[in-house]
Amino acid sequence: MTPAVIPSLLPTYNRAPLSFVSGEGSWLTEADGRRFLDLGAGIAVNALGHANPALVGALTEQAGKLWHLSNLYQIPQQQALAEKLVEATFADTVFFTNSGTEACELAVKMARKYWYEKGQPERVEIITFEGSFHGRSAAGIAAAGSEKMTKGFGPVLGGFTHLPWGDHEALRAAVSETTAAILIEPVQGEGGIRPLPDQCLKGLRDLCDEVGALLILDEVQCGVGRTGKLFAHEWSGIEPDIMMVAKGIGGGFPLGAVLAREEAASGMVAGTHGSTYGGNPLACAVGLKVMEIVSEPAFLAEVNARAGGLRQKLEGLVAAHPDVFEEVRGAGLMLGLKCKVTPVEIVTAGYEAGVLTVPAADNVVRLLPALNIAESDISEAVARLDKAASAVSEGLKA
Repeated sequence: MTPAVIPSLLPTYNRAPLSFVSGEGSWLTEADGRRFLDLGAGIAVNALGHANPALVGALTEQAGKLWHLSNLYQIPQQQALAEKLVEATFADTVFFTNSGTEACELAVKMARKYWYEKGQPERVEIITFEGSFHGRSAAGIAAAGSEKMTKGFGPVLGGFTHLPWGDHEALRAAVSETTAAILIEPVQGEGGIRPLPDQCLKGLRDLCDEVGALLILDEVQCGVGRTGKLFAHEWSGIEPDIMMVAKGIGGGFPLGAVLAREEAASGMVAGTHGSTYGGNPLACAVGLKVMEIVSEPAFLAEVNARAGGLRQKLEGLVAAHPDVFEEVRGAGLMLGLKCKVTPVEIVTAGYEAGVLTVPAADNVVRLLPALNIAESDISEAVARLDKAASAVSEGLKA
């Protein structure tokens, strides 16, 4: 029998030649002993840093009692987290998932089931936008719609209309009596750290109200304190009908959620959706501790203060390397460096400088540090980014 050529680990990632063995706060330690400043935080997942003592405590305490229960039974940790989220947001009800991708699947089902139960089963169309990312499941890739996401995976789930980012005329023309919902990220992450202006988010809310469509916000990457509010849409003063949450809410433990108003969720009765692991006691114990910390006004004030300091330093970095960087953009601690070189060049140079960043579309490098990153770590991170940019700049001259 011919030996398999394919690796034992399915090669769907282009992985960096780094193996981290431990982490503390905003620092990761490689197997060879090198220490790296982590400005990626697992792509906005490790909201409170690595091995946060409060989260370690919540996890280990729960692990000594009960790990998993079927959702056929009451789960007190799940109920407590749901009540915390309802108390802190627009939502009346919550369903827990294990990821943002799973949250997208439910959000799409919920919107379509809503209209079915209203006697309008033809109302299935969901409007989405160029540059979006909503996960890699059937509904997620169909919602994004790009060839990069969908090629080879046909037939692609129908019922999505994809519009250019920021094209108001195209949006107005696309909305019709078959529009079930509009789905959008208040700040695009994978799309290149592109914040939607507050007035545009208000306009989307008004348009949905005008035609009766539901507004679904994907706050998987930009939520849970990332922009300096508990959720990014709060800056605009509007509220969605349905919201997808994940990443930071688990602080590194797999956890996602769909939050919804009572009316929007009215079609989702017993038997319409489920999850084996969603809302398990371990995840919810950690998620509750994350929410207790991140939802505090004093904590969010600190996020804004850190974000202001980091952005100011990054503006100086851009000014010092005009051949490498074009601008800083983003909101809170969800920032992007628009590059004149490829993002991979900056990310790779960062490995040599001991700093971790994340590439994105639109020639952007993402900076998504822990929300509680220390001031001294911010200064050190920018110094290391400066070193990486200098190396790239020297390469351009060679």
